[in-house]
Amino acid sequence: MSGFKLMVQGTTSDAGKSIMVAGLCRVLARKGIRVAPFKPQNMALNSAVTADCGEIGRAQAVQAQACNLPLSVHMNPVLLKPNTDTGAQVIVQGHAIKDMDAVTYHAFKPQLLNTVLESFEILGRGMQARIVEGAGSPAEINLRDNDIANMGFALAADTPVVIVADIDRGGVFAHLFGTFELLSSAEQKLVKGFIINRFRGDVSLLQGGLDWITEKTGVPVIGVVPYLHGLYLEAEDAINQQQLEEGSHFKVVVPGLPRISNHTDFDALRLHPGVDLQFIKPGEDLPPADLIILPGSKSVRGDLKALRERGWDKQIARHVRFGGKLLGICGGYQMLGQSIDDPLGIEGEPGKSVGLGYLDVQTTLSKQKTLKQVSGELRLDGATHPLKGYEIHAGVSEVKGTQPVMLDGQADGAICGDNQIFGSYLHGIFDEPQACDALLNWAGYQHQKAQDMVQLRESNLNRLADSLEESLDLDSLFGSIEGWH
Repeated sequence: MSGFKLMVQGTTSDAGKSIMVAGLCRVLARKGIRVAPFKPQNMALNSAVTADCGEIGRAQAVQAQACNLPLSVHMNPVLLKPNTDTGAQVIVQGHAIKDMDAVTYHAFKPQLLNTVLESFEILGRGMQARIVEGAGSPAEINLRDNDIANMGFALAADTPVVIVADIDRGGVFAHLFGTFELLSSAEQKLVKGFIINRFRGDVSLLQGGLDWITEKTGVPVIGVVPYLHGLYLEAEDAINQQQLEEGSHFKVVVPGLPRISNHTDFDALRLHPGVDLQFIKPGEDLPPADLIILPGSKSVRGDLKALRERGWDKQIARHVRFGGKLLGICGGYQMLGQSIDDPLGIEGEPGKSVGLGYLDVQTTLSKQKTLKQVSGELRLDGATHPLKGYEIHAGVSEVKGTQPVMLDGQADGAICGDNQIFGSYLHGIFDEPQACDALLNWAGYQHQKAQDMVQLRESNLNRLADSLEESLDLDSLFGSIEGWH
């Protein structure tokens, strides 16, 4: 496989692989180098829809923006979307093939290696460089057989590796040394450098440790990346409970459903200076709020059952009874309707669930998943506002009454007659500033304006790239790429 290639692996999950790939891609793109991101296998409930109507991990969408590229299914050829604690929907080159439990999938992985390598080759056409993200840690002994996500891919694609460790967790040299020692000799030969991430303080205080790890492993430390306070790039999966700015007073509550998906829908609210956004954990009551939002879900009927078991349905009813606004997105929108029918067992056991009954909507789940990027307008309180986002859902909803959203000429969503309850299939509904402001105004907020999320990502990608240029020995990584110097 021709062209420059580099794989970023991590000592742990959340060591900074996704952010490092995004930052390195933006460094190269700013140099005018044609670069693409790649992740062989991803496990996440946050996903994005590609231009060719497939589904990839959300982190790869951010990395594609760093490269100034449209999204492609080949950027993340294998995506696992968990629907139980032991099983997941398996998505290959953008489209779901089947649900598998962990044991079945582990045995199935060897069949996917050629598909992964095919996507990697297709992605490289016309590119000068590809930056690859690993998954979890390459030193998980129980996952080494049939690996396609870390060193298994690196060996098959003959791709050099850098290993990232998060010093903010503590024990960074133990993480690096232990990870390296657990690799085979062939894998160790692929490791070209270490990166220490999220350091606070004077780097000179680390010098003894940097010298030690290089002496013990023979691998240089490419650099130490500082902790970047307030850096915003969309999370791959874990919900980021960012500290709210002082003075936030408009309270938005999101029930934390067991299979919540695409919670990045709420990043625009989480970052809004006037909004206090809270994800509520199991065992906690829903607090008083101005707006409750039911999020997307990978297992809508199962999450609706969990919502009722936690008593949140009664708390939502009380919220509505006292005049609070209620909004549902995708699976949350389906829950607001009269019923959800899954005759084929798409998300579990076949059956039909009674919805919360707030909207005149009947949903039937079907094998054919809707995957598309869309744009249109929001029609709310007598005004129209531009919208852009994506749809990912297995349900088809029959709606009676007003539909407040138009997407590519098709009506979407529903709003109740008294203007109190609203639902839509659109992911990213808050990302366009005008639409976000309109929805918050509908819910009762009249103060500060929303963030422009695209520009916010752009500024943070450039801030990250600036930091990497200052803190890493990029010549040692990229010196062989034509146009780097």
